[in-house]
Amino acid sequence: MFNDIHIGPVTLHMYGLMIAIGFISALYIVLKRGKNKGLSEDTIYGIFYCAIIGGLLGCRLLFYIVEIPAIIKNPSILWNFKNGYVVYGGIIGGIVTSFIYLKKFRKEKFLPYFDVVMPAVSIAQGFGRIGCFCAGCCYGAQTTSRFHIVFTHSSFAPNGVPLIPTQLISSAGDFLIGLILILYSRKEKTAGRTSAMYLILYGIGRFGIEFLRADYRGSLGIFSTSQIISMVMVIIGIVLFTMAPKLVQEETEETKEEVKEEVKEEQ
Repeated sequence: MFNDIHIGPVTLHMYGLMIAIGFISALYIVLKRGKNKGLSEDTIYGIFYCAIIGGLLGCRLLFYIVEIPAIIKNPSILWNFKNGYVVYGGIIGGIVTSFIYLKKFRKEKFLPYFDVVMPAVSIAQGFGRIGCFCAGCCYGAQTTSRFHIVFTHSSFAPNGVPLIPTQLISSAGDFLIGLILILYSRKEKTAGRTSAMYLILYGIGRFGIEFLRADYRGSLGIFSTSQIISMVMVIIGIVLFTMAPKLVQEETEETKEEVKEEVKEEQ
């Protein structure tokens, strides 16, 4: 398993490289799909920057929350930025910052952009999981199956032991979800439902893959922290899917009122 690529004096870390490829791919997909749907390119770039900042902060914040007992025992964990980033925190942080940006600064509807962004997010996650595979983090449980991976130089996974390749399973699932959502969005005309499908599909997939993982991720009873969040995400997705028509109407009316207020201010 390789984690680094050496090109002369330059060393490329595969985890970071895959994250970068994921971000660039997501931006390209969102720009292309956004243009087809008549969405603002400037707004998309703004969402992209907000998602990066909010995602990084969210990843770290959720890690702190999950690791509170360990941090109390060893506060130095707070300053160890090499590890400690939780994917769900990044998703939540990115969504929240993008929502604030759209509503407070751009005065635009959230749901149409949400629908364009989330399929690309899933594809970006697919690349990210390949990075996890190269690094050996987010590893699976020990297995006797022929379908396994053995790490030899990982700083995260146990080396020399056949493990379930949960990273590759997750990556394939993320890519598949992204493709399904892009195809689904071509037929679904109600804003909000494509992103609702992301919450439902990713939540179900993540809940299942957690049973195959062996790395520590925090727990609450018999479920991991990520499984608890997955259940909440699926519920939110179902509610959003059901209420999407009403939310679209509310956003439309809200936008009309904001336009009227702007016209009055200009007069």
